[in-house]
Amino acid sequence: MSAPFEERSGVVPCGTPWGQWYQTLEEVFIEVQVPPGTRAQDIQCGLQSRHVALAVGGREILKGKLFDSTIADEGTWTLEDRKMVRIVLTKTKRDAANCWTSLLESEYAADPWVQDQMQRKLTLERFQKENPGFDFSGAEISGNYSKALALLKMTRLQHPSPSRDVFICLHLNISHCGPVQPIHTLCQNVCLVHFTQLL
Repeated sequence: MSAPFEERSGVVPCGTPWGQWYQTLEEVFIEVQVPPGTRAQDIQCGLQSRHVALAVGGREILKGKLFDSTIADEGTWTLEDRKMVRIVLTKTKRDAANCWTSLLESEYAADPWVQDQMQRKLTLERFQKENPGFDFSGAEISGNYSKALALLKMTRLQHPSPSRDVFICLHLNISHCGPVQPIHTLCQNVCLVHFTQLL
């Protein structure tokens, strides 16, 4: 399980006129298609905590106030294969609750289905981060996971040191979880899902 979670599970991109953007718990990735043969000196890119600006050959492609704050000195951009600019921004708030619904405050919003998929992916990434012994890269969440997260948060407040392999979920159905096998499921609308490693 050495590859990053997003490499093993895939990403949920939000398409834009110039390319796409997607996110992980910690970072936001912006991929901008540029004319083939573009050189690094043709690119002007400005990255600040709440602003991004990108121009290629003097033509503005992207400019505006970001959806949320980032760590300015950790932002980077690269030119790949002389046809795509990749910008990587590090989120200031790095948790599943900080799911960006748009790239900029007023532009490039994900549609409701993409937002839902992004939130599910961040939730699984959070589970992976909190439980490194398990592989959640192939897991799927269905149902009302926002209520599940609220219940999980409430449970952790009541039991600050829960067993590492136990999750309490509301309307949560993990249909596949790699080399992990669910033992307990469903008790009315609340399920206690206990995972154990397969031998």
